[in-house]
Amino acid sequence: LVIPKGPYVCFDHFSQAASDAEIVDFARTAGKVCAELGLEEMGFRAIANAGEHGVQEVPHFHLHILAGRPLGRMLAKA
Repeated sequence: LVIPKGPYVCFDHFSQAASDAEIVDFARTAGKVCAELGLEEMGFRAIANAGEHGVQEVPHFHLHILAGRPLGRMLAKA
């Protein structure tokens, strides 16, 4: 889980209201976490839920980094 320091509700709020420095720091921190955990080779998924339909349960922007096993498809083809 990667969480920015500011009071951002979701990704779109963060991307519109955060300073350029905060956005760069957040992106680099997420990349550093992935590198430190060795996730680049096998892959990972980064997810940020937003709003009711996105099943956001915590009203603060945060990025989930999922890895460690095959994750499968997120959505079935129609």
